[in-house]
Amino acid sequence: MNTVIQHPSAPASLIIVSRESALAMWQAEHIRDELRTLYPQTEISILGMTTQGDRILDVTLSKIGGKGLFVKELETALEEGLADIAVHSLKDVPMNLPAGFMLACITQREDARDAFVSNHFANFEALPSGSVVGTSSLRRSSQLRARFPDLVIESLRGNVQTRLRKLDEGQYAAIILAAAGLKRLGLGDRIRAVLSPESSLPAVGQGALAIECLADRADLTALLAPLHHADTAACVLAERALSRALAGSCQVPLGGYAEMHDGQLHLRGFVASPDGGRMARAEARGTDPETVGNTVAQALRAQGADEILAALEYTNTN
Repeated sequence: MNTVIQHPSAPASLIIVSRESALAMWQAEHIRDELRTLYPQTEISILGMTTQGDRILDVTLSKIGGKGLFVKELETALEEGLADIAVHSLKDVPMNLPAGFMLACITQREDARDAFVSNHFANFEALPSGSVVGTSSLRRSSQLRARFPDLVIESLRGNVQTRLRKLDEGQYAAIILAAAGLKRLGLGDRIRAVLSPESSLPAVGQGALAIECLADRADLTALLAPLHHADTAACVLAERALSRALAGSCQVPLGGYAEMHDGQLHLRGFVASPDGGRMARAEARGTDPETVGNTVAQALRAQGADEILAALEYTNTN
């Protein structure tokens, strides 16, 4: 449990802005409760918002502008002074923040892996040929198509509960979700198998929470410092450096996952064509997140990542 801190400059009130999905609200409430424990003298409230990414559910994210659609309205609330901080799933945060914003804190990561969820099958190997698998992620689907070309991959949008309902209605034989989200919502018992990073490399930042604020709010950086987790931050900064170097977004089948071992980062990354037919994989170790991320990006380029990305860009614009 966090120690109560009588912070001399703790504000009288603090407003957190969050998406209104159950998972996003859990995340915001988790941060609120952590801060209340640290600063009981501060009144902390949550402002819930519905973002464009939450409203448009009949089109894949890659076709409507990417996961940044979950963030823009929250940033506007910060800019207009309606809230002090925004709590995000880090995997939803674009690799380049708009001018005037910063990530003030990255909290300790939950399980970063993907989860296999099915009512009738124990794992992918048990699925009959032609089974329909649901996922909204090009990253997941490209890896799945490469491993199991006999499965049918279909788009699956909506919050966690909506996706589980569609599975329960029989629209899919199985779906893939982030293990972290299921565990945070108390739905860990729906996980039939957790996918190893070797079989399904996680998304950049998956399982980590980020707290965003205006770049000139040094007071908030100090206030949030007790929640900042240095090892998680180093790992996700390496992953984001990799993605940034390759112009990664949810429109690109790209994965990046770093772990810390004895003070050294180990980053693995991949880029693939949507059908999984072309895939470049690389890894690197080091201590500087930016350097490690760029090293993996260069290794992927040496394996043809630029050609894969150029083909994707051509497909997306024609």
